[in-house]
Amino acid sequence: MSTNAPVVSRKINLRRPDVMAAVQAQVLSHYRSSLVERIRGNGYVLAAGDLTVRLAKEFGFCYGVERAIDLAYAARQVFPDQPLYILGEIIHNPEVNDQIRAMGIKFLSGREKDADIADLKEDDIVIIPAFGVEVSVRQQLEAKGCRFVDTTCGDVMSVWKRVRQYSQDNVTSIIHGKAWHEETKATSSQTRVSGGGHYLVVFTLEETDYVCNYILQGGDKAAFLEKFKGACSEGFDPDVHLRTIGVANQTTMLRGETEEVQRRLRRAITQKYGEAGVEPHFRFFDTICGATQDRQDALSKLLQEPLDLLLVIGGYNSSNTSHLAEMGEAKLPTYFIKNAAKMESDRLIRHYDQHKHQEVETRDWLPSGRATIGITAGASCPNNLIEDVIRRLFALRGISLPPDAGA
Repeated sequence: MSTNAPVVSRKINLRRPDVMAAVQAQVLSHYRSSLVERIRGNGYVLAAGDLTVRLAKEFGFCYGVERAIDLAYAARQVFPDQPLYILGEIIHNPEVNDQIRAMGIKFLSGREKDADIADLKEDDIVIIPAFGVEVSVRQQLEAKGCRFVDTTCGDVMSVWKRVRQYSQDNVTSIIHGKAWHEETKATSSQTRVSGGGHYLVVFTLEETDYVCNYILQGGDKAAFLEKFKGACSEGFDPDVHLRTIGVANQTTMLRGETEEVQRRLRRAITQKYGEAGVEPHFRFFDTICGATQDRQDALSKLLQEPLDLLLVIGGYNSSNTSHLAEMGEAKLPTYFIKNAAKMESDRLIRHYDQHKHQEVETRDWLPSGRATIGITAGASCPNNLIEDVIRRLFALRGISLPPDAGA
């Protein structure tokens, strides 16, 4: 390889029928649940003794997650003896990532990373997670001559297309999302591809109102930049780059909140420039992931049922799962758990508190007597973990479900 010219990256095509047949069998053995399938076929309800479980009608793995996992497994199938690397968590579920690590795939980031990008060399194979990757990181890997297994979700790439168009049109991208999240980092980096684009990430409606107020009245530029430190592009100037804006979002946010963000920003632009000035100064396209919305809609319907409590299953750093937990918390006692082991007894559950950003304990959480428990799971939660939770629930009542329960 020339030491002067970067090698053009080569994307590896793994979706051969023979490979995917073997992969499907392996993935099913790791994550499938016959119990969950039977409950689904029984109207999403399982009752035994004085306990009833109701599943949301959309939950668990989405197509993008399934595709990412399939491709990671396929990479190991095709390259059984070659070192494989992954840029970060394939999805936000600890059990799934543990399984990826057990397959000998080395992580390039995280608390337990196995290698650094600096260690890679030409022809090394790197898996890009479902969230995508920042442009600068991909370029760094391309310069090394790495080959890619790209599992980036199609919905995420649709957002990238949108913000790149904003940048080409000198429109600043206002991204509703979490500035620290891998997907939002990847998306914001896309605004800089053309060299002159800018972005600002807003997470809350309070931050949105702060931006709206600045659009209308101006303010202390230094204070603005300090508030959004790490959440805006290099060289961002609110006096210049808030004149013409386009709203995008991290695909796993709450649709209603993203819509409220765009409504408030549009209202500010209307007040600033008049109704006739909206079109040249404001753009918005709905880029919420369909699977995320399906799970939110299904939970909304489940919450209309008479429930005593809700269990939300998934990784604590999973954005789409955290929003499901938020929806539940607004209605009834809700416990966000990553696996069945968190239900230590019918008197004690350990669950994630999103406000404290840590696990907390709740005692006497499971009602005595007749009870109906709602269950949902984020798009990165496999069905076998859902089954574990259901079986654990009934076991806490002294009810042992047979292997074919739910029929």
